[in-house]
Amino acid sequence: MEPEARFTFIGAALLVLLLVVAGATMWLTRNGARAEFRYYTIYFERQSLGGLQVGGDVEMRGVQVGRVERFAISRDNINRVQATIRVDAKTPVSTNTVAVVNRKILTGLARIDLETPGEPGPELFEVREGEKYPVIAEGQSTLDHIADSANRIAVRGANVLASVDDLLNEKNRAEIVATLASFRGMADAIKTTAETAQQTARSADATAREATTMAREATTTAREATSTLRQISRTAAAVERATEVSTNDARATLQELRATAEIVARSADRLDNPRELLFGPNPAQLGPGEKLK
Repeated sequence: MEPEARFTFIGAALLVLLLVVAGATMWLTRNGARAEFRYYTIYFERQSLGGLQVGGDVEMRGVQVGRVERFAISRDNINRVQATIRVDAKTPVSTNTVAVVNRKILTGLARIDLETPGEPGPELFEVREGEKYPVIAEGQSTLDHIADSANRIAVRGANVLASVDDLLNEKNRAEIVATLASFRGMADAIKTTAETAQQTARSADATAREATTMAREATTTAREATSTLRQISRTAAAVERATEVSTNDARATLQELRATAEIVARSADRLDNPRELLFGPNPAQLGPGEKLK
């Protein structure tokens, strides 16, 4: 019985040893190597995962901080890819950290970059219901921005080309040619009007100059006329005064001539009658108030 008991003891010791090794391995796995890493889940819907491989790099600000553990297409949504990553426990993954896919131009291999815009938020620990690990939100890479912009530009360019094609049909071309001809006619008319206006301006300038000269001459003539009128006024006054004097003199002269004529007439009468000349006039011929001497 002793050999059997010995073998039983050895078997039990080996079993306990195996259990201890398994327990130590599990403890080391959970609290040793696993304690140095954290696992996160990322759902990609907008970005392409072309070139991304299991074991691919996970970087933050150009530093490798982990790797891709696995990824799979969701059964509920074929446009959604679930990726699981393992990240160094010391990596500051925050609630506002996002994941973007970038590629190397030469090799085409893709990597996942963890980006934290602005100030870092609280560290990401929360595991949502139905999830195994905390979920990092999907971001948008620079290439995606460029691609989206290029797509929008291409769509707009196609729309513009279609609009231009519609615009340049035969009917519209004829209308455009007619419109251009109208514009040309308007331009010629405007040019002619401008030339006419220029000539009119020149004529108006010459007329203004002539009017200025005539105004100056008229001013000189007015001044001369005023001087002449003043001289005429003075001459008229002198003539008027001379006329008054001559009239008075003429009147006196006429009176004297009249008196002399009367005396001559009387003297003639006396010469015709010698008696009157010797003895004086007849008293019957004397006038009123006359007396014989």
